[in-house]
Amino acid sequence: MEIIAPVPKLLIQLISSAFQRCRLAEDLCRLSILLDQSTDKDSPITCISISDTGIGCNLEEFQDLKCPREFNGVKIWDGLLSIKTTCFSEDEVYNYHINLDEYTSNKRLKRQPSQSKNGAKFSGTEVSLSVFGSVDVLVAPIIGMIQKMLVLQILNVTMDMMVKQGASPGTQTQYVFAVNADKTPSFTASNLERLKSGLEDYVLRHGNCVDMLCDFCFSDREHLKVGSGTACHDENRKRTGGIMEVVIVISDLLETTRQCTRSCDGKTEVLYFDNFSPSSIPHVALSALKKVDWKSYGLILGNVNDKDGHVFLEWENFPSYVQIQIAIHWYHNQYPTRQKNGPGINLVKKGIKNALDDLKAKHEGFLLSSHARKICSYVPDLARSIAGLIFSSTDLDFKGDCLSVLGFQPQEVEREAVEDCIQRKIVTVIGMNERKPQKDQEAAPFLFFEGGSETLYFEDEELEGDYYSTSLE
Repeated sequence: MEIIAPVPKLLIQLISSAFQRCRLAEDLCRLSILLDQSTDKDSPITCISISDTGIGCNLEEFQDLKCPREFNGVKIWDGLLSIKTTCFSEDEVYNYHINLDEYTSNKRLKRQPSQSKNGAKFSGTEVSLSVFGSVDVLVAPIIGMIQKMLVLQILNVTMDMMVKQGASPGTQTQYVFAVNADKTPSFTASNLERLKSGLEDYVLRHGNCVDMLCDFCFSDREHLKVGSGTACHDENRKRTGGIMEVVIVISDLLETTRQCTRSCDGKTEVLYFDNFSPSSIPHVALSALKKVDWKSYGLILGNVNDKDGHVFLEWENFPSYVQIQIAIHWYHNQYPTRQKNGPGINLVKKGIKNALDDLKAKHEGFLLSSHARKICSYVPDLARSIAGLIFSSTDLDFKGDCLSVLGFQPQEVEREAVEDCIQRKIVTVIGMNERKPQKDQEAAPFLFFEGGSETLYFEDEELEGDYYSTSLE
């Protein structure tokens, strides 16, 4: 017998609440999950415990929980939650029972006898329930939930899960979840910096893998291109003030690793977080994703698949060996269950646009529009012609000046290197001009004259992502 769909959704809500209690604590916290299935294989019962050492729980957060006892005519659980909770300042551990089938608050919440702490100072919460069905159906969605939490890289929280399917040690499996300590930003890093680092780790381990990295596909972060952007609500507007944070990671699989069974399939997963909690993507964010001007970044959006809040974007004419991952975090100052006004469509669009613009600024010639790509298609011939003029000149002073401006010594240069250099500089100018608003675009500067703003275009920057200049027609 399998556990029916509503139960995992309830567990994800309970785990998310425990994570928030840990995040808000000032000290290091532990979040532990125990799944203990009875040995009766004909009608198994799984006992579930979710405990944390964070701040004591707010009982109001349980009032909005809903999970029916039956689904499609099958009884899936008894509807009862058992809660133990205490704060550092309290002398007792308080016990409650909540019946989620009872919709009146005074019926749902029943206080049980409390326990003395005998002078001990600790804080924490434990929520327990029992469901009818196999533990196997719960493991995958819980692991997926925790892996998404790791993207936030909240450093004071450690998480683990124990799965028991019998009394012997051989029937027990323990999972320990940790961030990549070598690459994790410090405690003083901004939320956006941690989100960037966390999404990189998520990509490197193919999202829902327990292993930290896939060494088969990636050796390090050098194969990732990362852009980030923010957008803020005006506190004076009707909507509640908040910050929209967006991170976009684009990865190139190595030529020798494109056979990995866990590699990308041309789809982009969109992770959505609401006040540091993994969340189903709201309708306004879904609408914003569809209205982003992707074509101005050389991307053609095909379909947007939304399945129970899990959103995947499908692209047209996109290289199969390239992966795009998007994380959106809506951060506001109100208690999550009391937040009424979420972000608007324009705010989400602005955050995504700023992240895409950041990618273009960091990687010249990358994510060019279809118009810019068409111009770039003529660049190799143009660079070849310019290099030919330089090398065919009999005026040694002219030849020397041209090579010097390009950063070469006349005695050591080869024609192919000059062509490549000219090509990079032309594409750099095209990319920089494209980032300006249409009304502010100017004619490209002279490539062979220094001085003023033109010197910026002579920086020797390596062109990355040049397949986007030709592949996405």
